[in-house]
Formats: sequence, structure tokens, C-alpha cells
Amino acid sequence: MSKVVIIDDEMLARSIVKEYLQKHPQLELMQECGDGFEGLKAIQQYQPDLIFLDIQMPKINGFEMLELIDQPPAIIFTTAFDEYAIKAFEAHAIDYLLKPFDQDRFDKAVSKWMEHKNVNTEKTTQELLETASLSPAQSQRVVVKNGSKIKIIPAHDIFYLEAADDYVKIHTQEGYFLKNKTMNHFEQVLDKNQFVRGHRSYIVNVQQITRIDPYEKDGHIAVLRSGAKVPVSRGGYGKLKSVLGL
Repeated sequence: MSKVVIIDDEMLARSIVKEYLQKHPQLELMQECGDGFEGLKAIQQYQPDLIFLDIQMPKINGFEMLELIDQPPAIIFTTAFDEYAIKAFEAHAIDYLLKPFDQDRFDKAVSKWMEHKNVNTEKTTQELLETASLSPAQSQRVVVKNGSKIKIIPAHDIFYLEAADDYVKIHTQEGYFLKNKTMNHFEQVLDKNQFVRGHRSYIVNVQQITRIDPYEKDGHIAVLRSGAKVPVSRGGYGKLKSVLGL
């Protein structure tokens, strides 16, 4: 028996998946969830083998929910059309069901999952999230776990980002939050007209800069409105001048 969780904000969509699941007695439905917060709790509680996951949901979307899971289960996506999501699915997902879908298409997705049950889903999910993160919608905010709470940080609230071993420190007015991503990830995802990697270990929000002072040899320091001082390398100084129009 394999454990299943459904995560979709549309009650009708959940009821259709429940109905189609009746043809698969080997799959036990543990819980149905109406948003990503509920879904995250259900995954932590039941450790399902498979989830049926919608992308476009209120609060946090499906991709953001997956980023918060250390060892994500296998996923069959159930979603309306989304250009970036489809690119991600086609490259890395076990399968995806475009709404509306029928019993036959559902059965094929389940069969495909059964054939690939022992595949390393954690690696494929991470690859999928990297592809999906290129969506413009994904660059507008960052979702982090803060203890047992989930924090949504709008991109414009970020002062700067700092490399910290396997994590990135996201500095805001409320302090900093840790995200298990790389600096290269954020450099690629965030708006390049607003966030500049002025140093190997720092990405700064140019709207927060009040001045740039010389500092040792060819280096500089960016002074932010908050009073924080962010190192700027020689190459980074050139990038900052370009974006700031100096």
C-alpha cells in the first residue's frame, strides 16, 4: 500500500482526483489539502509516497511548498497551463496532468509513477525547481522556513544576500533568514536591474544603496540605508556602476 496526499485549492479538482483514485486500491489517500501550508504539514505528518500537487494556489504556490521540504516525495502535478511550469515538468517531472483530465490520462500517470517508484525523486525535484524558478512570478518573492513558521519575503524587502556555507543569508529589516540555495541561484533568478552581485559572497539590492565608498586597494564598500556595509569587488563595482548609470 502506498500513501497519497492531494494538494489543490479547488475542491472540485480534489474530488475528481479522489474519484479517480478509487480505481487504484493500492493507493491509500491520507489527506486532502486546500493550500501549500496544509500540504507541507500533511507531508511532514504522513511521509507520503506520492502527492498530487497543484501549482497555482493562494498563500504559497506548489513550487514554493516543495522548496521547503527536505526530502520531497514523488509528485504528479495537476495544473492549468503555465509556460514555465510545463518546461519544468517536461524536463524533470514524473508526470503532469493538465486540467481538465480524464480517468484514462490519470491512470497513465499513476502507471508511469509505479514504473519509476525507485527513482531518486529528490534529485529530479531539485532540478525541476531550478527550471521553474526562471518563471518571472518566482522572482518576485522568496519563501523561507523560520523555525516552524513560513515566511514570505517580497523581493523589494530584501536589503542584500550573503553567502553562508550551504545557505544564503537573506537580510531584511526584520533581520536575516536562511535559504538552502546558492548565490548563483539567486543571481540567476532575481531581477538583474534591481539585484547585483557586487562581490563573490554578496548580492545587493541597488535601491538600498546610499553611497559607494573606496575601500582598500581596488575594492569598495556599498553603504545601505539600513547602515549595513556590503563589500564590492573591482569587477562588482563595474557591474554596479552600469546598473546605477554612473
